[in-house]
Amino acid sequence: MKQPKACILGGTGFVGQHLVRRLGKAGWRSTVPSRRPHRHRDLRLVQGVTLREVQRLDQSTLRDCFAGCDCVINLVGILNEEGKTTFQQVHVELVRTLIAAAQETGVPRLLHMSALNADAQQGGSAYLRTKGMGEDLAHEAEGLVVTSFRPSVIFGRGDSLFNRFASLLDQAPGVFPLACPDARFAPVWVGDVSEAMARALRAPDSIGHRYDLCGPRIFTLEELVSYTAGRIGRRLLLAGLNDWASRTQARLFELVPGKPFSRDNYLSMQTPSVCGEHNGLLELGIHPTDIETIVPTYLG
Repeated sequence: MKQPKACILGGTGFVGQHLVRRLGKAGWRSTVPSRRPHRHRDLRLVQGVTLREVQRLDQSTLRDCFAGCDCVINLVGILNEEGKTTFQQVHVELVRTLIAAAQETGVPRLLHMSALNADAQQGGSAYLRTKGMGEDLAHEAEGLVVTSFRPSVIFGRGDSLFNRFASLLDQAPGVFPLACPDARFAPVWVGDVSEAMARALRAPDSIGHRYDLCGPRIFTLEELVSYTAGRIGRRLLLAGLNDWASRTQARLFELVPGKPFSRDNYLSMQTPSVCGEHNGLLELGIHPTDIETIVPTYLG
């Protein structure tokens, strides 16, 4: 019996590395394009994985990467624009390009990573609007059966959530000014996200669905940062900023290399990143994992 094959764009990233391993256990072969495959040699140890060096994700390159694939999985995204790399380019134009390449090569299936609150028209930030545009493009593509995933903030070993705050708290002088302290999130474990994608591949009734993915509990940003401080044993004062001060911090921090916080991030956080009546994890038969089960295994 022929092994199914997937091409995973963004397969060397945080979610991608977990998904590559999950699919390997399920008997899938995976092609993972990367500009610097030598940095991800550990993925070569995963059964069925081929790292392929590429310098750009244009239609010709993607067509070659997609040859013989049963599925394309798009995990590519950015939280902030940097230089010539824009939300429109990454979240919209790349999706348009990969759709064209998939149609040319006859790939039948697409799994697409979007974001909770993504909405092409009503999204509260450029990030959320372009994520919504890309999601809509994927679902409207002819000849492709599509499932998209809309997670809240994702945590797990190697994340940019708890690990990032731990690093910032470790450097804080005793007072930590926190923008948007009342912003709300339902952190979802990366293992649950990758499991949801793997299950969707073998569930015909997942086709056409847009799954919101959330953890079992809702936290304010202040609660998440306070929890992180407790895990690493750091005692300091969290100074929650009001709206004006939060916007001011965003203006200043987006001038810092790497943009640790931007005005677009501020706008995204004005919409609670929580699920409504439907949590896609439960719909796919997955019991959401709490932060207390996972975070202590890698933090503190």
